[in-house]
Amino acid sequence: MFPYLPHTDEDINNMLDVIGLRSIDDLFSDIPEDIRLKELLKINNPMSELEVSKYMNNIAKKNKSTDELVCFLGAGAYDHYIPSIIKHITSRSEFYTSYTPYQAEISQGTLQAIFEYQSMICELTGMDVSNASLYDGSTATAEGAFMACASTRRNKVAVSRTVSPGTRKVLETYTKYKGIELIEIEEKDGVTDVDDLREKMNKEVACVIIQNPNFFGIIEDVSKVEKITHESKGLLMVNAEPISLAVLKSPGEYGADIVVGEGQSLGNPLNFGGPYLGFISCTKKLMRKLPGRIVGETEDVDGKRGFVLTLQAREQHIRRDKATSNITSNQGLNALTAAIYLSALGKEGLKEVANQCLQKAHYAADSLCKTNKYELRFNKPFFMEFVVKSSIEPEKVNEELLHKNILGGYEIGKDYDKYKDDILVCVTEKRTKGEIDNLVSIMEGIE
Repeated sequence: MFPYLPHTDEDINNMLDVIGLRSIDDLFSDIPEDIRLKELLKINNPMSELEVSKYMNNIAKKNKSTDELVCFLGAGAYDHYIPSIIKHITSRSEFYTSYTPYQAEISQGTLQAIFEYQSMICELTGMDVSNASLYDGSTATAEGAFMACASTRRNKVAVSRTVSPGTRKVLETYTKYKGIELIEIEEKDGVTDVDDLREKMNKEVACVIIQNPNFFGIIEDVSKVEKITHESKGLLMVNAEPISLAVLKSPGEYGADIVVGEGQSLGNPLNFGGPYLGFISCTKKLMRKLPGRIVGETEDVDGKRGFVLTLQAREQHIRRDKATSNITSNQGLNALTAAIYLSALGKEGLKEVANQCLQKAHYAADSLCKTNKYELRFNKPFFMEFVVKSSIEPEKVNEELLHKNILGGYEIGKDYDKYKDDILVCVTEKRTKGEIDNLVSIMEGIE
């Protein structure tokens, strides 16, 4: 086995001669002697490639993935079926090594892929414009808040407590250092408290942020929220679950101005937490405040269809101190994955996935309630997640399930004190009737 660094003693001496030094130690002459390490680093001896491979595999085996566990955990990251065509295409070197398509003439493939992604996000959300994607759903929400403040020239943002706790924490961090005041709208019976919103809404609030379906899996009645928001000339921002948009009204249909969300469920693996992608779209009126890259369709000198980065001459490039955002990146490979997923499934395929999630989740909820050990916390319409309460401690339930190779639901008492005995259960299209029945049977048997 050869060492990792190929330099011979002769190579090293030649390099030292060129820069006029006698030894490698001379490279560190500017570092005071008393703070230099006088001994070897306390690490293991060098290992061969074969040994490193075995070592890393042994560490990896300490994790358990959804290949080994039956997953009923959601709360923002979802175990959906991923068509095999996705990996076949995204593993092509021209995609996974692609960089920013600044030179349109040599980047038509990348630009077209992003354009198609943007077009499909617009169709799902009912919005006019989408960008090339952002880091994840939480940061997309924060970027949307900045957009709203810049557009309305207001300095307050209202967010419902039914929005994911993780997203609200990111939003708090982002707004704090921008000097934006964050107002929380209370939750009541699992949905946004409209009376609290009405009381707190005023001409200083730039936007109201709700999630639909919300963190508890419930489908919010957005109509009242939309009316209150727009009466005060604020903007309505919806954090949407993309799979649900195949069967629910698009946010554009009920008056949203900005739509954001997490795109992981569109063909991206769970990946132990990332990388994911955030999508963001808006009305035409707001497009010049949209952060990041936008790909547009055009014609070349011969009249042939082509693609370019468009709306480039924005504050992000020319007046950076006035920028809505300084983000210039996008999750290109993850966005490509989403585009392939949506193309492969098509309109009817996506509806089928959404309907299966809906039906299987309701079957699981009904079955758990029939045990008389669990009951639904909220009597509200839900999509693929629902909250159950029980006299049995959630930690004990999940511990017992894990012993049976089942990844149980999310313990929402971690984030909501008044729901400390509750579990958020998620059922996607991947779950079979047998797996659901087994979950119910095990949970029924826990004392």
